[in-house]
Formats: sequence, C-alpha cells, structure tokens
Amino acid sequence: MWVFGYGSLLWNPGFEYQEKAIASLPGWHRSFCMRSIHHRGTVDKPGLVLALDAMAGAHCQGLALSVAPEHRDTTLDYLRERELVSSAYLEKMLHIDLADGRKVEAVTYVIDPDHVQYCHLELEEQAQIIATAVGGRGPNTDYLHNTASHLWELGIEDAELDWLSARVRELTAV
Repeated sequence: MWVFGYGSLLWNPGFEYQEKAIASLPGWHRSFCMRSIHHRGTVDKPGLVLALDAMAGAHCQGLALSVAPEHRDTTLDYLRERELVSSAYLEKMLHIDLADGRKVEAVTYVIDPDHVQYCHLELEEQAQIIATAVGGRGPNTDYLHNTASHLWELGIEDAELDWLSARVRELTAV
C-alpha cells in the first residue's frame, strides 16, 4: 500500500513505512483551502491547513510512502483517525507517478468541495489567518513553515507556499 503525502505527512507521517519516493499526482494542487477547527485552529478562530483541490491541468508533487502489508490495517486506522476527524477530507485511491517512473495507486486525502470547511482565499488573507491561528497541535505557523521547509529539502518547488512562509515570517516578526 502506498500513501501520498503533500502536507504534514511529509514531516510527520506517524506510521512505519518501508520506502519513500518523490511522486506527482496529476489533476490536483496543494492549497490552503481547508479551515482547521481542530489541529491548527479552533471553531471560534479557524486556522488553515493544506488539502488537495481538484484542478484540470494541475499536478501536485509530494512524497509517496510505501507501507508493508502487515502494517496496512493499522496504518489505515491511524490515518483515518488523523485525517478524517471532521469529514472535510475524502479518502481516495488515486494514481500517482513516482520519480523513478513507476505508476502506483496511493491512499490520498483530498478536500470535499461541498464541506463547510472548504474555502478559497487570496494569499494575503491566508497569511493573515495562519499568522495568528493556534489549534490542538500547535500554531498554524509551525504547520506552514515545517511543510515549506520539508518541500525545499526534498527539492520540491511550491511558489505559493514559499511566498506564504516568507509573508507569515514578516507578519509574526516583532
């Protein structure tokens, strides 16, 4: 079983894997399009977390993690508890392209565009929210900066995340 990570799964998978590979998911893009009311914000002051949003012609680069057959069920249980906490994500099996040319199916969590937590915000508004939101897993800024830095370490370019990370650092500098 493969799992596709594009946000916190890059730096905090939380499960045992046997192989990791840079991968690309066609037809989707990484976006701060989900209001976070649990992990990086609250109901009263939502933060933002990344989700995969469908977009024709787009592709999202991330990390594919291979799970051994004996860990499949416990990994799925863990991921469902972690990712499906508010039902804003949908679990899908999607085709991804590994950097070495292999094509595999991967468990992937994408945004439900009909869910109340789904949003489309301009980058500046995203930065303003991320700069101040805090949830059960800590500051929204940590989530943004960890994701941006791990993408950079993996050699994955994401201009929007780089801009957001720099802008949020400006907003939080005192």
